Amino acid sequence: MPILSSNVRKSENYKWVALANTTLGVIMATIDSSIMLIALPDVFRGIKLNPLLPSNSFYLLWMILSFLIVSSVLVVSFGRLGDMFGRVKMYNLGFLIYTIASILLTITWMHGTHGALYLVLMRVVQGVGAAFIIANSAAILTDAFPAHQRGLALGINNVAAISGSFIGLILGGLLGPIDWRLIFLVSVPFGIAGTLWAYFMLKDTKDTKSGGKIDWLGNITFAIGLILIMIGITYGIEPYKSHSMGWTSPAVLSELIIGSVFIIAFLFIEKVIKQPMFRLHLFRIRAFTAGVLASFLSAIARGGLMFMLIIWLQGIWLPSHGYSFSRTPLWAGIFMLPLTAGFLIAGPISGILTDKLGSRPFATAGMIGSAISFVLISLLPINFSYIYFALILLLMGLSMGAFASPNRVGVMNSLPSKDRGAGGGMNATFQNSAQVLSIGIFFTLIIVGLTSTLSTRLLSGLTKYGVPLKTAAGIAHLPPVSVLFAAFLGYNPIKTLIKPQVLNKLSAHNQATLTGHGFFPNLISKPFLSGLHEAFIFAIIACLVAAAASWFRGKKYVNEE
Repeated sequence: MPILSSNVRKSENYKWVALANTTLGVIMATIDSSIMLIALPDVFRGIKLNPLLPSNSFYLLWMILSFLIVSSVLVVSFGRLGDMFGRVKMYNLGFLIYTIASILLTITWMHGTHGALYLVLMRVVQGVGAAFIIANSAAILTDAFPAHQRGLALGINNVAAISGSFIGLILGGLLGPIDWRLIFLVSVPFGIAGTLWAYFMLKDTKDTKSGGKIDWLGNITFAIGLILIMIGITYGIEPYKSHSMGWTSPAVLSELIIGSVFIIAFLFIEKVIKQPMFRLHLFRIRAFTAGVLASFLSAIARGGLMFMLIIWLQGIWLPSHGYSFSRTPLWAGIFMLPLTAGFLIAGPISGILTDKLGSRPFATAGMIGSAISFVLISLLPINFSYIYFALILLLMGLSMGAFASPNRVGVMNSLPSKDRGAGGGMNATFQNSAQVLSIGIFFTLIIVGLTSTLSTRLLSGLTKYGVPLKTAAGIAHLPPVSVLFAAFLGYNPIKTLIKPQVLNKLSAHNQATLTGHGFFPNLISKPFLSGLHEAFIFAIIACLVAAAASWFRGKKYVNEE
């Protein structure tokens, strides 16, 4: 009996150690997925590169998306490796790779395009480490906690993962202006401590290892297909020749078509191979399929939202309320804190209640609440009163937090123990891929709205205040994405777009008006709002379909295999 009691105590202690360490891991990984969004202007100034030059758009896009794309592509494979060789081993390896990459990002000595390319490559390595962490953390927790406590554990872990992406906005805004290297250095002490902690304290449960061989053919076809599709989506929002976007570009079309062919080939391979990477038979489990679909649609609704809110705040609302463009990145993150607060409140509570009542009521209600919050935010005027904006963001955070934790619990509980790494990785891949897809969809809808009226508004607005017709026409015919990127990066868009020698020839009054806080927001607000409404309608539909999928997952279900 004393021996049994000792083992029980060790098990009780271990599960909380596993929760604390994996939560540290996922919050680090997700903070770094967003910390660049706010700190990009400081990074580009630090390496002495102008991101708004057309030739440098590659670095602008890939500095943001390389981390997300790499982790999306690899997370299924690394989850499967965890099933085969031990989840803790693969998780520890991820922590180590992630920490080394963070150190290498901090010590770069190069400038210009070489410095930017170095940072992109190191972000790729960082994404590899994050994929190991994300792929195996949920499986480690599911193994460590009994079924009646998984909602609490996965709820806390999931809230940390989602809220980390919003915390990254604040950290980027605070640390970037001090020194851009700090946005990478901040992860290093936690990474070293977490790596050592995981190595000495976490342990694999031997009976969860499934063994087997690596599905090389499946891994290669899946990676090529997904990478090509994501690259196509990324460059689809870039201008092509005289077009405002690149969806008609032969390169983009080729990437999307060839990528789709590789994904189709991958699915055929997975059906016939003995030990596939992608466990297609798991989709026979109703709760798993419904949960993955709901997770995918939720991520589509949420993924592009952050970009749209940042542009809305940085490019229009904050300057209109007297904030200088250089200060808007930090304050955009601060004004989005109610969204984070909603996640932090609803996530753990809904996770605890899920252990008693099941995933369905909370996941369904969360997506319905998210749809309502999108309706409410679409009704706001472009120059809103912040209290209403904050309350809607709080509702959105509460709703998405109420969905995310129960949905993840439902997905992980539906999986047999030998497939938890692969199944959790599949869910994460759909979720991360949806975020890239969402960015492409949201930006496309916004750019369509801007294309119809922005050019004429720019031309008339600039010439009204003395800008020569030739210069004004050249700026008016710039692709809308250039204007969006300028606002997104916290630059003064007009001051960036008009050459200093032209601006200096204007009267002091006209210079002050053109580069002041009100000119650009007034110019862009109506066409931006038009595109924003289209994007929000899309998000509302995605949330409602996710709610339906959540409801049809079935009643409370735990796979005991």
